[in-house]
Amino acid sequence: MVGSLSDIHVSDGDAVETEHIPMALTASGLVYDDGATQIFEPAGATIYVERGRPTEGEWYLDDAGRFCSFWPPRYRACYDLRWTVEDGRIVGLRFTEFAGGSSFNGRYR
Repeated sequence: MVGSLSDIHVSDGDAVETEHIPMALTASGLVYDDGATQIFEPAGATIYVERGRPTEGEWYLDDAGRFCSFWPPRYRACYDLRWTVEDGRIVGLRFTEFAGGSSFNGRYR
């Protein structure tokens, strides 16, 4: 488990509460099922790397407290975040897009 998340007690599939979203995103880099990686910085920058190609974007909480991202020049998406927990330890996050319903899993490095 990532050390900064050790005080959070949740079960697999539980929603990430709004107050925990910044900590959940910035606790460690994520590796996705397809091998892509992503780092979320506390100030709101994010870098997504797919097949060795980095893309820079921004992340933020919208007025409803949901996690959203912006990828220039105009792609925006908001996601439901859920914890991935194995053997009582938080090991990652599940992202489900509100608009399209697509989902993907990220595991902490």
